[in-house]
Amino acid sequence: MHPAATPDAVNAIATRLAAQPAIGLDTEFLRERTYHAKLCLLQLSWAEGAACVDPLAVPDLAGLGAAIAAPAVKVLHASRQDLEVLVPVVGAVRPLFDTQLAAALAGEPAQIGYAELVRRLLGHELAKAHTRTDWSRRPLSAEQIEYALDDVRHLLPVKAALEERLERLGRLSWLTEELAALEDPAALSVDPDQAWRRVKGLAGLDPGRQRLLAALAAWRERRALERNRPRGWILEDGLVREIVLRVPRTSAALGAIEGMPPGLIERCGAQLLECVRAAEVPEPAPAVSRPRPDPQQSALLKKLGAIQREAAAELGMSPEVLATRRDLEQLAAGGRDTPVLTGWRRTVLGEKLLAAL
Repeated sequence: MHPAATPDAVNAIATRLAAQPAIGLDTEFLRERTYHAKLCLLQLSWAEGAACVDPLAVPDLAGLGAAIAAPAVKVLHASRQDLEVLVPVVGAVRPLFDTQLAAALAGEPAQIGYAELVRRLLGHELAKAHTRTDWSRRPLSAEQIEYALDDVRHLLPVKAALEERLERLGRLSWLTEELAALEDPAALSVDPDQAWRRVKGLAGLDPGRQRLLAALAAWRERRALERNRPRGWILEDGLVREIVLRVPRTSAALGAIEGMPPGLIERCGAQLLECVRAAEVPEPAPAVSRPRPDPQQSALLKKLGAIQREAAAELGMSPEVLATRRDLEQLAAGGRDTPVLTGWRRTVLGEKLLAAL
C-alpha cells in the first residue's frame, strides 16, 4: 500500500474519516536539524482500515484537517510530540484519547511503549525493524509502510480494552481530567522564561547564578525559535552550564571556556555577556556548592514517599503516576501549588500527604 501522495487521494481518505466515531493517529517526523519537527508521514486508522498520507508530496492538508477536527475521538499513543507536529499542519486535534496515559491509570507502567502495550492487551508482536528509518527519504519501501501502519492499526482496539478496564476500576473520570490538560494548546508551547528547567546538572545554584541560568536559557530558546534550529545548535547545554558556573564577564573569559566556538563569540558574545550583566551575579561570584540535606526535610520526604508508594500499591499503579519526586519535594518544602493536590490525585493521595504534614 502506497501513501496517499495526491490531493485527490488525500481527500478520499478525508471523506472516509468524516463519519468515523474514532480515528487512530500517528506521525513520523524529523527534528535533527530544526527546532520545529518536520512532518514526514501521517498514519491514520479507522474501524475498517488504515492508510498513510505523504505530507511531503501534499503539504496542504486542510481538507484532511477538517475531517480530523470533526467530533471523532482522536486516539494516539504518547501524544505530546505527535501533537506538536500535527497541530500546526492540520489544526486542532481533539477530543483526544492517549493510550499511554490511559494505560498508566489502568495499572500499566507509567511510560509503557506502544508495542509492549499492544503485546500485553492484544497479544500481537509488532516489528521493530524500522525504528531508525529516515522518514524524509523517498520512495518508502513496502516494509516501511507496513511498519508505519502497524503503529495505528491497533490503536482503536487498545482504546476499547483500556476503556473497559478503566470503567471497571471507576477511573474514567481520572482519564477525562488528564486528557483535558493535554488538550490545552498552551501545553504544546515552550515558555522561554521556563526553558531553564530543561537544563540538567545545575541544582543548588545561588540566586545570581539562577538568574543567569534563566536568562541564558530564555535567550537560547528565543533564538532557536526565530531561526528554527535545534537549541543545542544555538548553545550546547554543556556551555550553558560552564557560563553559569564560571560567570565570564569579558569576551576573553568567555573564549577561555573549553569548547566555546570562536564563531559563537563573534556572533553572540555581546548577547551572552549581556545575560551575565543583567543577572547581577556578585563579583567575585560566590562558590557553587550543593546545600547539605536538611535531616528533618530528608525524613519528611522519606515519609511522604512511603505514603505515595502505599497508595500506589493499593491502586495497582506506578507511584510516579500519582506524584513525582518534585511534587513531594515541593510539599516537604512548604509548597502547595502542585498537581498532587488537584483533581483525582488529591482524593487518592494528596489528602493523605497533607495529613502527614
